[in-house]
Amino acid sequence: MTEKVTLPEQVSSVLKVFNILHALGQSKKCGVSDLSQRLMMSKAKTIHFLETMMSLGYVTKDGEEYSLTLKLFELGASPLEFVNLEELADKEMVFISDVIGEAIHLGVLEGDCFVHTHKIDAQYNLITHSDIGRPRPLYSTAIGKMLLSGLEDRAVKALLKDIEFIKHTPNTMENVEQVVAALAPIRKQHYSESMEEQEPGIRCLAAPIYDRMGNIIAGLSISTPTIRYNETRKAECIQLLHGACQRISAQLGFHKYPVPVMQAEAI
Repeated sequence: MTEKVTLPEQVSSVLKVFNILHALGQSKKCGVSDLSQRLMMSKAKTIHFLETMMSLGYVTKDGEEYSLTLKLFELGASPLEFVNLEELADKEMVFISDVIGEAIHLGVLEGDCFVHTHKIDAQYNLITHSDIGRPRPLYSTAIGKMLLSGLEDRAVKALLKDIEFIKHTPNTMENVEQVVAALAPIRKQHYSESMEEQEPGIRCLAAPIYDRMGNIIAGLSISTPTIRYNETRKAECIQLLHGACQRISAQLGFHKYPVPVMQAEAI
């Protein structure tokens, strides 16, 4: 016969508090009768817990209904203030580098351009060259286009209206209209490419990193010399980038990454 497990009173009380938080989190407002039925607690106990949570500022009352305050959100978001994006990305970048062997870059928006804030060099003699912190164009790079894809078209046009479109290679886009048109498929597929658009002989793939509000705040990329580029590994590279970016985004508080990802992860 299975013995009934009795939890210590303190543990039981903590579980009830979290059950109330969870129930209120699923409804905009909730009355005592509904809450007590859903939690299988007496009305008296439910009221007791609710009043305690109100006194601590986590619950508010409007008439006969209760709801959560933003204090719980503020508490959950506070650790994000101490998060270092480069530290979060580093192990993911090393993981991709170990699998692919090519250069991995992390980039963020800076005015009307972007900068690399972290990189892992390729494991081969022939490598791509990049400088941390040096401004790079948005319109001719995979990370740049990935960052632009998170903006509305009118914002993209405003951001790029005063820049000079330099023809780095024959594949470089020449005006903002071309850029806007190129962003539509990027928003659907959630990755971007630079096919020798910034530098001859270099192909690049990038995927987005999101903050807790669902905004694209960074891009992660794989850069490959065309002499080593293998089209048959493109899907694998994209999957690796999406997996890494999903895990980084989750640590930043975003848990609705827009594409399915592989299960393998950095250790």
